[in-house]
Amino acid sequence: MKVLEEHYLVDHYDDTYELTHIGELIVDEMAPLLSTLEVLDHDIDYWGTHNLNFIPPHLLQRIDKLRKSRVITPPFADIYKLNDEILETSPISKSHYGVVTFYHPLFPVFLSNMISHNVNVYLIVPQPVLDVFRTEHSTQFEKLMQSELFHFSVYPGNLGFVGLACNDYYFMIRLLKSNGEYDTKYILCNNKEAFEWGKELFEYYLKDSTRIIEI
Repeated sequence: MKVLEEHYLVDHYDDTYELTHIGELIVDEMAPLLSTLEVLDHDIDYWGTHNLNFIPPHLLQRIDKLRKSRVITPPFADIYKLNDEILETSPISKSHYGVVTFYHPLFPVFLSNMISHNVNVYLIVPQPVLDVFRTEHSTQFEKLMQSELFHFSVYPGNLGFVGLACNDYYFMIRLLKSNGEYDTKYILCNNKEAFEWGKELFEYYLKDSTRIIEI
């Protein structure tokens, strides 16, 4: 306490100590720092070896919102399987936000299931994935696009990550390794702050995307 007092961080009155104005400023700055360390320290090897450049600065500064996140390593037999938590909870959510840079054969069924449960679906894909939809699965997606609940957009550039999904219960994001390689691991969170953070990241990429109204 003597050291803190010498650095004008606390004042000493009788038998009590209280923060000075300088101390209060430092504590206010430490709180988000400690929260950020809580996120990163959970699996620093994962965070330190994966690309985060796609996250805009205002969201990177708030990465502490991903507290209680888990780094999931799927077993080899399930590396191409869609996440069970997202599959189970999206049909009972009010909305589902997704960005995907690949095509999965279960996408049409998954998306149709949400639409049938009156879920607002917002989906962003890059041009190569849109081309797959148009050439190989146009019939299924034409049906989806007849619904006012389905909002489909194409992003013109390189997204810099594999994909994300968030609903009322979970936020999931799959990062690329720092060298650009694909990784089967992904981050899964189930708190409201993570959902809001994920939705803002979706909206960041949505503003530069073009709405698709027909396949």
